[in-house]
Amino acid sequence: MKKTKQTYTQTCCTVELEEALKVLEGRWKIVILFHLFSAPVLRFSELRRAVSGISQKMLIQQLRDLEKDGVVHRKVYPEVPPKVEYMLTKDGAALRPALKALKSWAGSRKMPSSIKKNLLVKQTFR
Repeated sequence: MKKTKQTYTQTCCTVELEEALKVLEGRWKIVILFHLFSAPVLRFSELRRAVSGISQKMLIQQLRDLEKDGVVHRKVYPEVPPKVEYMLTKDGAALRPALKALKSWAGSRKMPSSIKKNLLVKQTFR
């Protein structure tokens, strides 16, 4: 049997990328994922303390979105007060290399403000 190469069109590739970006869109989702990369299981209160600047409402919303997209698993214990834990799913853990690469890329783009000023001055006078 002859194997045929599967060809990808530009549209096909961008559709898959857009779907992936929809899962990660939002100010806090990537930050939440990085905290879940560092600990296998985090309670809601631990995540709230770890992600500084996020409101409780926004954290709940972002976690629910990640759960709906199959990136995070939510486990609720029938206790009083309620105990809720979050952990990455297999798909969530698969994001680690991509987000690590994104973090490295972002770090490589950081320049001290003095260098940025020098570059701006040089570009202005060219």
